[in-house]
Amino acid sequence: MIELTDVLKMTVSLLAIVEPFGIVPFFLAVTQGWPRPRALAAARTTAFTVLTVLVVSVFAGEAMLGVFGISLASFSVGGGLILLMLALSMLRAQEVGLRQTPEEAEETAERNAAAVVPMGVPLLAGPGAISNVIIQSHQFGGGVDVHVALVLAILFVALVVAVVFSFAGWIADRLGTVGVNLVTRLMGLILAALAVEMMARGLSELFPGLAH
Repeated sequence: MIELTDVLKMTVSLLAIVEPFGIVPFFLAVTQGWPRPRALAAARTTAFTVLTVLVVSVFAGEAMLGVFGISLASFSVGGGLILLMLALSMLRAQEVGLRQTPEEAEETAERNAAAVVPMGVPLLAGPGAISNVIIQSHQFGGGVDVHVALVLAILFVALVVAVVFSFAGWIADRLGTVGVNLVTRLMGLILAALAVEMMARGLSELFPGLAH
């Protein structure tokens, strides 16, 4: 039976990976000049995209790995490396290249009407977040209670995304660049620790001798 501490760990780790505060400047740039109702609709659509992609990953992610013959232990190591790269970029308060390429950013700038999709995937629900939910589903046993806990964690994170983006202008004014970078670095530190733990667990399964 999954415990409350496990649910909290799921939620905190996923929130650290998605990290909507770090995307606030991008959201404001994309929605600049938009009427308030349109910007709010963009915030809701982005949150719904995150919710949909991650929930699908919970239930179909492991099956997709099986199709490609990838073990969860190998995926844990690979996913941990991705999270560590994200964490290092966050600790330096730099734009994370894994989330969006310069070409994608240029296309987004030219096509503001389609900008919501890059914000949801891959800026928020990117490789790191998808890896996290798949691995955590396996780590805690993959039972009904685990799936329910993960879905609740994803729902909470999606709600945070919707709220943060709905008040993006207010948050940016209050926090400023320094404040946003501080939150990003704090989340990066948490994420780095989670990435190391994920890789260590995967390596111990691939190489049992390392556990002794």
